[in-house]
Order: sequence, then structure tokens, then C-alpha cells
Amino acid sequence: MSAPREVREWVEKLREEIRRYDYYYYVLNQPLISDAEYDRLFRELQELEARYPELVTPDSPTQRVGAPPAEEFAPVEHAIPMLSLQNCFNDEELEEWDERVRRLLGGEPVEYVCEPKLDGLSVELVYVDGVFTVGSTRGDGRVGEDVTRNLRTIKQVPLRLFPIEGRVPRLLEARGEVYMEKEAFRRLNAERERAGEPLFANPRNAAAGSLRQLDPNVTASRPLKIFFYALGRAEGIEIRNQVELLTTLPKLGLPVNPLWKLCKTLDEVKAFYRELLAMRHALPYEADGMVVKVNDFAQREVLGEVSRAPRWAIAYKFPAEEATTRVLDIVVQVGRTGALTPVAILEPVEVSGATVSRATLHNEDEIRRKDIRIGDWVVVRRAGEVIPEVVKSIPERRTGQEREFQMPTRCPACGGPVVRPPGEVAYRCENLSCPARLKESLRHFASRRAMDIEGLGEKLVDKLVESGLVRKLSDIYRLTKEDLVRLERMGEKSAQNLLEQIERSKGAGLARLIFALGIRYVGEHLAEVLAEHFPSLEALSRAGYDELIQIPEIGPRIAQSLVNFFQNEENHRLIQELKELGVRTEAERPRAGPLSGKTFVFTGALTAFTREEARRLVEALGGRVASGVSRKVDYVVVGADPGEKLRKAQELGIPILTEEEFRRLVGR
Repeated sequence: MSAPREVREWVEKLREEIRRYDYYYYVLNQPLISDAEYDRLFRELQELEARYPELVTPDSPTQRVGAPPAEEFAPVEHAIPMLSLQNCFNDEELEEWDERVRRLLGGEPVEYVCEPKLDGLSVELVYVDGVFTVGSTRGDGRVGEDVTRNLRTIKQVPLRLFPIEGRVPRLLEARGEVYMEKEAFRRLNAERERAGEPLFANPRNAAAGSLRQLDPNVTASRPLKIFFYALGRAEGIEIRNQVELLTTLPKLGLPVNPLWKLCKTLDEVKAFYRELLAMRHALPYEADGMVVKVNDFAQREVLGEVSRAPRWAIAYKFPAEEATTRVLDIVVQVGRTGALTPVAILEPVEVSGATVSRATLHNEDEIRRKDIRIGDWVVVRRAGEVIPEVVKSIPERRTGQEREFQMPTRCPACGGPVVRPPGEVAYRCENLSCPARLKESLRHFASRRAMDIEGLGEKLVDKLVESGLVRKLSDIYRLTKEDLVRLERMGEKSAQNLLEQIERSKGAGLARLIFALGIRYVGEHLAEVLAEHFPSLEALSRAGYDELIQIPEIGPRIAQSLVNFFQNEENHRLIQELKELGVRTEAERPRAGPLSGKTFVFTGALTAFTREEARRLVEALGGRVASGVSRKVDYVVVGADPGEKLRKAQELGIPILTEEEFRRLVGR
């Protein structure tokens, strides 16, 4: 029976949608829909192609894995394709798969190995005579992207395999998953928020974006991890089953997830699935299911594979953490960096064990793309501790009373103008003293790595703002003891201690002050770069786009952000007030001492000092610390696991000191 025209058109539409979602997910690392929604579309396409085989084409998403590699990376062809997995979503589907496996094996006994299915980025690492030579992403399953230099930055990746009984394999293609733990993801996003950088949507997005950086130094700064779980080609080593694989890989230095289990019956498989599901949110990483694999490799050979997945493995997915509810209103929140974020006010609904009444809508473009209106019925998703989000609207349930949302042209908190920088999706309020931004701005300004005002914590910041004592950042330098002791639970001694800390912070230095201002995209490192190039905050504020863009590490986006910040009248007035109140806005002149005129750069982990302690020690002896290696640097101090700075120093012929040599030089 040939397929009706409507079916043909729908199949083509499904393919176009899936290709688009694949491109955004795998190439741009910007997932547009939830995993559950993607799975539903993919299964629908599979079912239609199974019903009408004549519709199957070589370029259908069901006939390949993932999306083509990004053009920025050199292609790497996998000698053995890196296939995807077929999914099941309940015990009945798992039982059907088990029956098919046993039937194809002629009824012989079969064992399964079960492992958590991590939500990360699949990679292949090639070891030749035990040495790591090439690393690549899965890409489209046959051709991936060369990310060798980036994989080298992951500390868990051995650059040379450990020998077993004095020997290493002649060739080993190890396959694994690069991921980011949930707590590390939260810390990374907090750092990015402080720096005014865009936040990652989830740990998978953060891991993929970190591994696919053109600059390995960026990857090295990200807390990536890896677990290995499979092999491509292997020569000079014999592994007969998955249990042997998972016990042999660690001996070679390749980490595996310890949370795996050999199951002799399907009931044991189901029981282990329930265990993993119960501990899902307690796991340190994101997991979206459990992978079930035939243990014996000889049996796998018999079972073979279909075009996009092996017959000997299946992913038993965890239940989607979604629910349906109604959008009562859409409000706009203003964050520390001034970004205006639309938030859906929902009819309360239970999602994954928690009551959800608010969900992020990200930005106006996302609202338009998903066509979400006030009054709509929508699907809401909550995965673990990730902020709930609206996945999609349900237009079929509309009554005609729904209203389209419009972004405000004035800031809802301060009434100031709202701008949308070219090429960006977020609208922003540029007023640094905007009340909605003030509390977060104050916390950032007083934080340890900024102006380091001990005692000015979250609760006190709330009191100062809510009492009206602080209406802008400069007001903290106008506080008196009389102001402070009027606050609840603030005694005279605590007030005096805080005032001393505030006074001390005036000399924190230009780099710390630049960072403390919370300029978008300007983190600690870039603040140091700017402090090295400009003698004062006033000089930096007068710098134009063309001057800024000439500075190494300052790209067009950062240069424009700096220009926008200093052109804002409120921010310009704030800088003048800080100077008048005694805050040092000039670069500190080097002190006289034995290291006068000497510039140091640190790379790698130090054991005797923190980086901040080493910096202060150098500056106390008259030297200075730079953030990057150039011909102006006199010494590069190398700790454990040094980065690219060491290589550049060697290329430039700059003297290199071990930590012990540095300690002798500074008399410690």
C-alpha cells in the first residue's frame, strides 16, 4: 500500500523539524526542545517509515546519527561508526526488546550489563602504542570533529595508557562521555553571571560548549569529566565482554562509571532501573536513563545492528519530567547584568515532586518561536534542580481569549530605557543603579574576588537597600556608624568592623574595581588585562571601540559592552562619585623592593600558596603579576598541570621557575 500524499508531506515535515533540532543540539549546542518532545517526534517518524517502507530515504534522520560536524574543526572519520541507541520507555517495550534478542540468539542464555545513561557529549580517543593521538566527537556517527587539544585538557584523560603486565595495546579506540557534574555546572553559571556572560541551559549544554571551544585554554578552565564505556578497534588486547571491558579500562588509566551492574535476568535489569530512578537526583551528574547491553561480545556479533543503532543495546529512558498547565501572566524580571527575562506565572502544577508556579521563558525570541501567549495551555519541564521552563504551547486548546506578550520599552524597575544590543536576544537596562539590579550588584561588588568587603553579606545588603540607606553602589562609602546601628541586629562593634572593611576596600586596586563594577563579559581575567593596559578607570572610560579592539583578548562583543557601559550617564556619574569618596581608581605604582621591575605569570596549580597569596607576595616585594605571557614577562612560575602559558613561555624563551625555585627567590 502506497503512502497517501498527506502522510508523505507529514513525513517530510517531521524530517525537516528533526534535522533542525539536530543542528541546534549537536552543532550549535542550543537545544530548542526537550528530550522527551524530540523522542516523541523521532518515534513518530520511525513508525511512519516502518508502516510505509517506500518513504525511507538515505538522508532520513532515522538512517543516521546526530548532525554533521561543525566547519571550525577538522573532520575525523571513525573507523567503526559510533552508533546511537534505540530507546524504550516502559517495561513492556523493554520486554519486547529482550524477546527479540533471545529469539535472534536462538534461545541461548544471555546476560546484560546495565549502566547509567549520562547526558553529555560522546567522544572517541585513539591510543597508538599507548599514546593518546587523536580525539574526536561523535559528529554524525561516521565523521566527527577533531577536539584532540581540548580533550587533552581534561585531567581524567590519560595522555599515555598504563601497561597491563608490562604491555599496552598497539591500538585502542576508547569511547566515552564527556560531562559536567551538576555542582560544577552551578558554580560555572554563577561565575558567568558575575561576569555578565550568557548562562548555559544545562550541564550537557555546558559540557558540549566547553569541549567545542576553538581555544583549548577556555576548555581547560571548565570543570569537565569523562567516563569510558566502549571500544572501537582494539589491537594487542583481548576483551570478550562488557564486564571485562569495564574492569580492564581502569587498569589502563581510563575511568569508568562505577555504578554498573551485571544482570542475569530481565527482572534484575528492571530492579536496577528502579534503583537508578530512585537515586536520579542524588547522582552528581545528569542522567536521563539506563543503558542495557548484551554482555557477551560474541553474541553482539550475532545480533549485529540496524542502520542507526545496535540490536544488542537499548536505552531505557527515565520518565519525562513534564506537566501541562496554564499561563496566567507573563512578567519581566531584571537581573544583575540588566538582562530582562520574561517569566511565566503559572497555574500551580506538580512536576517531578515539586509544585511549580513560575517558569522561565528565556527571551522574546523564544516566546515568539514557541508561540506562547498569556492564557495558553503549555507543557512545563523540570529536570532535577534546573529552573523550570516552558517547553511548548498547546494551540489546539486556545479559546481566542489569549493575549500576545510584548517586551516593555522601559525598565519595569527604574523606568530607564531598555536596549537590545545588535546580534543579541536579551533586552537590557544599562542603569547600574537600577533598584532591581542593585542588590545583586552590591553582593558582587563586595564579594571576595571583587572589593572584598568582609561582613557585607546577603542579609545585610537586603537591609541596606530596603531601608533606603543604599540606593546606588557609591552609597556604601557614605555609610556612618549611626546609619548602621539603627539596623536590626547591628551592634556598635559590628558597625565599626564593617566600616573598617569598607574603608580598607578603597585601596583594593584597579583590576578588582573593574571586576567589581559588573561590566558585562568582564570577568576577573579580563579586568586584569584592562588594568594592565590603562593607568586609571577614567582612562578606560574614555577608550573608544577602535582602541579597545586592539587589545589582545578583547573581541568585538566585549569592546562594545565596555563602550556601552561607560557611555551610560548614571555609570559615568557613579565612577566620579567613587573617586570623590576616596576609592582608588588609578593603577597602583609598583613598590620598591627586590622584585622591582619584574613581571611574573603563574600557570598550573600551586601547593604552597593560592594564586592570590602568590600575587600579594610578588607585589609586596615590588614586582607585578600579569595574566598572560608576552615578551614583557620576566618569569613564568609553573605549578602542577600547567596550561598553554608554559608552551608560549618556552616559545618566547622566557625563564621558567618551578614552585620551589619561586619560593627560594621570594625567601619563602
